[in-house]
Amino acid sequence: MAEFEPAVNPDDPGDIIKAETLVVGGGIAGMTTAIETAEVGKHVILLEKAPSIGGRVATSNQYFPKLCPPTCGIEINLKRMRVNPFIRVLTLATVDKVTGTPGNYEVTITLHPRYVNSRCTACGECEKVCEIERDNDFNYGLNKTKAIYLPHLMAYPQRYVVDPAFASDERMKKCVEACEYNAIDLDMQPRTITAKVGGIVWATGWKPYDATRIDNLGFGKYKNVVTNVIMERLAAQSGPTEGKITRPSDAAEIKKIGFVQCAGSRDENHLPYCSAVCCLASMKQATYVRERYPEAEIHLFYIDVRSPGRMEDFYVKQQGDDKFFFHRGKVGKITENPTNQNVILHAENTLTGEVTEMEVDMAVLATGMVPNTVDDPPPLDTPLDEYGFIAPDSQGVIGAGVANRPVDVAASVQDATGAALKALNMGARS
Repeated sequence: MAEFEPAVNPDDPGDIIKAETLVVGGGIAGMTTAIETAEVGKHVILLEKAPSIGGRVATSNQYFPKLCPPTCGIEINLKRMRVNPFIRVLTLATVDKVTGTPGNYEVTITLHPRYVNSRCTACGECEKVCEIERDNDFNYGLNKTKAIYLPHLMAYPQRYVVDPAFASDERMKKCVEACEYNAIDLDMQPRTITAKVGGIVWATGWKPYDATRIDNLGFGKYKNVVTNVIMERLAAQSGPTEGKITRPSDAAEIKKIGFVQCAGSRDENHLPYCSAVCCLASMKQATYVRERYPEAEIHLFYIDVRSPGRMEDFYVKQQGDDKFFFHRGKVGKITENPTNQNVILHAENTLTGEVTEMEVDMAVLATGMVPNTVDDPPPLDTPLDEYGFIAPDSQGVIGAGVANRPVDVAASVQDATGAALKALNMGARS
């Protein structure tokens, strides 16, 4: 599609844009699909509804199983994207409508206002004078940001954004006045553009299961019950506690911690399926605790441990830790000791039927992965399975990563590489 030209002005891609492939979702799967497509010399448009690409991986403390920070892999991908003229990235962008057939799709896209234009240098002067605070969704509401903010340290584009709930607030004029680059435009409006593409890859990722729906496990009721995604942010240097894993109730150090597997998963009342990565993710998070508190006890309660393939080695290594205790038992209830705000895990051994109680400083719920396709299904009547994942061999859009099934980062990358090839083959039909 020779008509494709890189945008000179990132805020004005044009009313009609063309490419071989459109990728919806800017997480690790979407980024990989876009890069693999572009690096064979084919034009690709990468769409992300958030102000920055990176997805759930950007919120992680460490990758599994290498246990290196996400800055490692994401920064390499961002470098590959920055130097490649075949990739166009559109953030704050959503798909409204798709028509056409494989090889000849027409996609209507809404570009939502950032209220900050491409003149922004991310100097932060606007943030310093901003009087309005908002919940930091990147940290799952554990702390605050200003109403004008940089999404996170690795944000791409590296540009501030205004929370649309406050764009019309008179107090935001101080931010406009503080910007010497005239980068803040509070009058920005949504725009509609059209993309003509050959193939579409749907890589919209996942969200954690809502733990407040699991009444018996106390999330939202007891301060010292957190979820696995919150634990990642607590352990991250860029997180709300600057990497200090402490009890939410009183910031005390951890002496004894419980990991509750299958929190709402493999449960007909919540998520009937296994999310595949939760057992190993909890073991990974246990290493965070052990690094900071070498004498802390780790107690992991499980139905059965799932560590497929080469991941078994990591499981075996954790079993050799004399401070790491594995308990075969499903935690059916969590209560609180009112005298110290410790939480008590009530579990039943699935083999013996014995009921046990264990008091810990803090509990981490391993909630499952829910595909975003449940709430935002792909277009073209793309078939979904009973859990909301894109069905195998779909004749609609091509799924990638967790849009297809629960997988870890490495498997998402492999899946995305295949999706890139499938989309190019689809586009070749025109």
